[in-house]
Amino acid sequence: MEGLYPLKFTPIYKDKIWGGDKIRSILNKDYGNLPNCGESWELSGVEGNISIVSNGYLAGNTLEELVEIYMGDLVGDKTYEKYGIEFPLLIKFIDANDDLSIQVHPDDEMSAARHNAFGKTEMWYVMQADKGAKLQSGFNTQVDRDIYLKKLEDAELTDILNFEEVKAGDVFFIPAGRVHAIGKGILLAEIQQTSDVTYRIYDYDRRDDKGNLRELHTELALDAIDFTLFPEYKTNYESKINESVELASCPYFTTNVLDINSVIEKDYNKLDSFVIYICLDGELVLETESGSETILKGDTILLPASIESVLLKPVSASVKLLEVYIG
Repeated sequence: MEGLYPLKFTPIYKDKIWGGDKIRSILNKDYGNLPNCGESWELSGVEGNISIVSNGYLAGNTLEELVEIYMGDLVGDKTYEKYGIEFPLLIKFIDANDDLSIQVHPDDEMSAARHNAFGKTEMWYVMQADKGAKLQSGFNTQVDRDIYLKKLEDAELTDILNFEEVKAGDVFFIPAGRVHAIGKGILLAEIQQTSDVTYRIYDYDRRDDKGNLRELHTELALDAIDFTLFPEYKTNYESKINESVELASCPYFTTNVLDINSVIEKDYNKLDSFVIYICLDGELVLETESGSETILKGDTILLPASIESVLLKPVSASVKLLEVYIG
């Protein structure tokens, strides 16, 4: 059996009524004849949407098949023991050309009981935002179930929600239970647990193309919502050149940002996890003992757990990456 190498996958494009054209115009991805591309699923183990390898001798194989064959060598021993052949993370680019619905995701315990699925904790890295674009995360005042339900019934829910104007580089961590929504004019990278369980809370009373209001999940969402008021919802961090800077760390994933302007070596010898690189800007050659790959803005690449070190060689003057792993 030949050794593993840095793996690229064919994006899975999603037609969304709220999607725009930034996945093509900014990320240079060809989503064909879709009228509105809202999402590009870069790396997915979601049933019915399993990613397929696009490079090297494993091209044509699915991510699930690779985990089944290579097990801990691909994902790390601890990850394989916990998740089996299900890849634990879903990586997406999202282009919101309209406001998305206000929603919340249940945690692992609730998802297991209700849906036989994992919960959904996620994070957002804003790649581009139109002037004045806002997203929603958490509450702006202390509320309880009764206040929340009254505001929902009176169509005044947005009065108690926290909206923030955003720009490129802004980061929001969205644990399961936090009410959230992406706003119009935002292109972002999303890292999340492998789960497609979403409770829609409010959709601005919009109607679909058949004139129907979209389904809401008021009762299901009520038990899932964390009503805690936090002083801040945006993640504060300071970029450093040629050094990984942590943006989010939780039991499901760690995400760092990496700004590079010279050749650096990354040593993953003690990690026991795959590593995902998401290229936010620039061009880079990634070299390992098993081969090299060029990655450009908008590319996502999976580094198997068996690869212990990698050389990152910028082709452009500077490169910005997200670095994602478990542990």
